[in-house]
Amino acid sequence: MIPLRDSIPSSTTPFVNYSMIAVCIAVFAWQHSSGEAESVLRFGMVPARVSHPDQDILVKEPIVVETSLGRREIVQAVKLKKASVPEWATLLTCVFLHGGLMHLAGNLWFLHIFGDNVEDRLGHLGYFVFYIVCGLAASTIHYLSSPESTVPTIGASGAIAGVMGAYMLLYPRSRVESIVPIFFILQIIVIPAPIFLGIWFVMQLANGTFAMGDVSAGGVAWWAHIGGFVAGFIIAWFLRNGGATRPQVTVIRPASEQRIYYRR
Repeated sequence: MIPLRDSIPSSTTPFVNYSMIAVCIAVFAWQHSSGEAESVLRFGMVPARVSHPDQDILVKEPIVVETSLGRREIVQAVKLKKASVPEWATLLTCVFLHGGLMHLAGNLWFLHIFGDNVEDRLGHLGYFVFYIVCGLAASTIHYLSSPESTVPTIGASGAIAGVMGAYMLLYPRSRVESIVPIFFILQIIVIPAPIFLGIWFVMQLANGTFAMGDVSAGGVAWWAHIGGFVAGFIIAWFLRNGGATRPQVTVIRPASEQRIYYRR
């Protein structure tokens, strides 16, 4: 499912959300100018490095060799480079790196759709702290799921999953206009936000459970998504119940485009 827009426009300018999007784009441009692989190794989160910050981490690297008898593969141990920041800090720096243009575009589009409304309720400073905490929580859950993995982890999807978890709690009456493939035909459907986000979370949970013991399966850190979403939902629950969120003043745009005003 690809979200096109939600039914609740932001009532304030989401400066922090725009800033996070801009920072990720700027960091992505820097990655390509300085060498993508090098930047990932320098600032990506490698669980094994976090677990053993004072040890040399060896990674098995296959090399294909041409011989008179044909091609054969030799596996050698290569020492993993040290991070450019303290190993614990890579749990945060990895949140601003991305592995490709589609990875970047997909993450930032979801952040654009859901982040402005969460910033509305938490305020600019509160949203900034919330985003960082969700990113750290997602990285930590991914690390705990496979502390000896030597695969670098990058991407803002864990932090954005936290934003989605908060949105699900704070805007239960919202709708999400989405592109959904039905029998190989793309349809535009308006889906209640809790259903859209609930389906997304169940998919992450199913994939994460299936990949248990190999969290890098498919190149996706499923448990980072799960951890970020749960952290965002729980934090938003405590903030809302503690009276720390702003009152919601919204204009809902249903499919009929009839405007309904309400305060909650």
